[in-house]
Formats: sequence, C-alpha cells, structure tokens
Amino acid sequence: MSRQPLDREEYVEQEYFFRVYRERLLESVPSQEILQTIHEELLATTRLPMAIDFLRAEILHHGRISGAMARLAHYFAPFQAFVIRCSEEDESRFEQLTALRILELEARYRTAAPSMAGLFIYQLECIARNRLGYSDGLKAMSEDPVYSDEWRRWILRLQAELGTLELAELIYRVSEHFYTRRAAGRSKTAEADRGLVLFGEQEGRIARANLGRDPLYLFAALQRHLGYPSVPKSIVENDTE
Repeated sequence: MSRQPLDREEYVEQEYFFRVYRERLLESVPSQEILQTIHEELLATTRLPMAIDFLRAEILHHGRISGAMARLAHYFAPFQAFVIRCSEEDESRFEQLTALRILELEARYRTAAPSMAGLFIYQLECIARNRLGYSDGLKAMSEDPVYSDEWRRWILRLQAELGTLELAELIYRVSEHFYTRRAAGRSKTAEADRGLVLFGEQEGRIARANLGRDPLYLFAALQRHLGYPSVPKSIVENDTE
C-alpha cells in the first residue's frame, strides 16, 4: 500500500479540528459555518485547510462530509471516514458528536506514534461499543497506513473469524504469550514452529485471562495496559438504557 501515515503536526491539527467541530455543534453552530470559520484557525503549513475546503464544498452540495473524507483517502484514514459515515446514515442511533469525539481522541493518540496493537484495539472497541458493524469497520481498519501488511491480512481475516471465535482467543493465538506457553518444556527448536505474532507477552496474558468472559472486560484491561484512550459511547444509547 502506497499511503503513509501523516506527519505528527497533521494529527495535532486534526485533533483540534475534530474537537472544535464537536464543541461548536454543541453550541448549535451550523456545520457549514463551522467549516467556513475553522479553516482560518488551522496551521497553514499542514494539508488540513485544503481538506476542509473540500469538506465544506461537499456539505454544501450533499449535506454530509463522509463522502469527501472517503475521497480524500490520501489524507483521512478510511476508519475516520467510516466513523463519520456511520453517524450520517439515515435513522442512525450513532450521533455525530460521538463520532467526532472518537476521532478527536484517535488523532491525539496518533500524535504519540501509537503501537499497532493499541490503535487496533481502540478502533475495534469503538466499533464494538457503538455497534458500527464489523464487516465494513474491519475493512476500513485494514486500509489504515499505520498497519503493516501482516496486520492488514489478519484484520481482514477477522471478518470471518469473529463470528466463530471469541476476540480474546483470536488475540491470544497471535501473541508472544501463546508461543511462550507452547514452547514451555520443549526444545529450543520449537522456535521454528512460531507463527504470526502481533501482540506482546502482556497482551497475550490478558487475552488468555479473559477467555470465556465478557469482551468488555478484555477491552477494559487492554485499555489500562496499552494506554489507548477510553472509548466514547453513543450519547443516545446511554440516554435510552
């Protein structure tokens, strides 16, 4: 895949954009006006002001911005466009305020050069907690330039495997801890039998400890140890529970 992760300053400005967009929506400022005024506030040395121009044209013509974000795949990650698209769908219970908060926190996390494991779990938990749909969500995740080819192939396999195996087992089987336990008591030639390793020893132990348990416990433990942001949940859903 030719796309590369953006420079840190781009994610800093994205975090500001998603935060201010959300805050001004809370103040009942129309989206068109937000996109018009925030353009002047952003760092001109980044590519975000040009992207905002494209988003503004899209919302004026179609009333949405997710289509423009998807077409700007060289700038906005597919997962970002996917999250916004979910919030713009007709009769969606996933509101735009939550979507923007998710992307604000994700952009902040990206400024710190996160691990692929941490970003993966954050994105997957966003999908799970807000019921955004695994099929399209995992496809969008797999196209993120942050992930290596091994990660992309594994993420796409999850589209089929999540329906038959629990998440804790899937993580455990591609962790360092899985192979550490399998090699215990065997000769060092067992190293030759090692397969795909995407998660470390600690994440593997957490996954194994959560086999057969509610996935929310797994997410909570991984969030504490991997240090990714706490995932926002739909305000509408919380109000109706």
